[in-house]
Amino acid sequence: MLEMMIRAVNVIFVILFAYQVFYVFVSLLVPRREKEAKQYRHRIAVLICARNEETVIGDLLACLSAQTYPQEYYKVFVMADNCTDHTAETAAANGAVVYRRENHKLVGKGYALEELLSRIRRDYDSFPEAYLIFDADNLVRQDYLEQMNKALCQGARIVTGYRASKNYDANWLSAGSSLWFMRECRYLNRARDVLGLSCAVSGTGFMFKRDVLQEWHYHALTEDLEFTADQIAAGERIRYCDEAVLYDEQPVDLRQSCRQRLRWSRGILQIIRKHAVTLLKGIWRGSFSCFDYLCTLAGAYMLSMVSLGLQGLWLITALISGSGLMQSLTAMAAGILQAYLCLYVMGLLTTITEWKRIDADPFRKVLYTFTFPLFMATYLPIACAALFVKVRWAPIRHTVTVRSRSTVLP
Repeated sequence: MLEMMIRAVNVIFVILFAYQVFYVFVSLLVPRREKEAKQYRHRIAVLICARNEETVIGDLLACLSAQTYPQEYYKVFVMADNCTDHTAETAAANGAVVYRRENHKLVGKGYALEELLSRIRRDYDSFPEAYLIFDADNLVRQDYLEQMNKALCQGARIVTGYRASKNYDANWLSAGSSLWFMRECRYLNRARDVLGLSCAVSGTGFMFKRDVLQEWHYHALTEDLEFTADQIAAGERIRYCDEAVLYDEQPVDLRQSCRQRLRWSRGILQIIRKHAVTLLKGIWRGSFSCFDYLCTLAGAYMLSMVSLGLQGLWLITALISGSGLMQSLTAMAAGILQAYLCLYVMGLLTTITEWKRIDADPFRKVLYTFTFPLFMATYLPIACAALFVKVRWAPIRHTVTVRSRSTVLP
């Protein structure tokens, strides 16, 4: 009985995610076509919420000051959020408009963004036509703002860029996380954009026009995913700009990596509880983007937890009864091997197509395709823990600078 239930879960998984295999072919075979549009310089407010980021924020601000986009059309705003270091002073010295926030009850990037937007409306209300959000550890290509503005001119109201890595080759953890985000950009967002569907915002490097939001009201542990869910459910189409390349820092310490992904997993559960009904209503109205995002957000998570629970129950039952143990172990081993091979192929394909965008030597690029499935396997205990553990937002320490990675902006 348990074996049949496990097989049924596997069948459901294949049915629900078969369309993403189609996405792969779309991404590989169908070119993106940009429509001609009259170029217009939007006034852009660049938003950075930073907590104790004095080590890295100067590098991002240097990248922003070197943009090809005319400087009179953008301003950089930094919210120094509960900082105990010199983040605010470093940001001000690099030309940013700096605000300070001291609030130890409402903690998290969502609350900091809400206050930053409120202060900009108060002090610079006539300036912004669009808002662009970065994290303090980011680096961007010189034409990032130019490319994002181009997307706005082509009709985008919300647009997200390409998320690469500035410390891919640090170890298997940073490579695994980086490879996952690159895969998301190339084989999800690119295909969605080609097909006229809504893409998804992933953490940082996204822009939205002023009239999309009157105020920021997303306070989940994963405010970016909550923003995406709410906008897709409301019928907005999030566009993708492959030419706007951002470099992000990924954790290299296992404890820090697990803590970050535990927050993400708990945040996903928050969003499922809050937005699943509105996304289901969107599916009922015929929105494939709502189906796609709900499936991506909740499908793999929930089905993996159900499958893991059934596998564990089958093993326990076999141990207690003394029969069927070898069958259970054989099935589990086959499932693990199958999962490893699928994830390896996913990582390998991403590595091949994104080869030039991966800042690492060829040996490490190949090596980390083999460890990518192991990185993904660490999500299982983290996802299980998220069901029971109370999680609070905590900052991730960033240390990778341009000086230590001189080749990060090819």
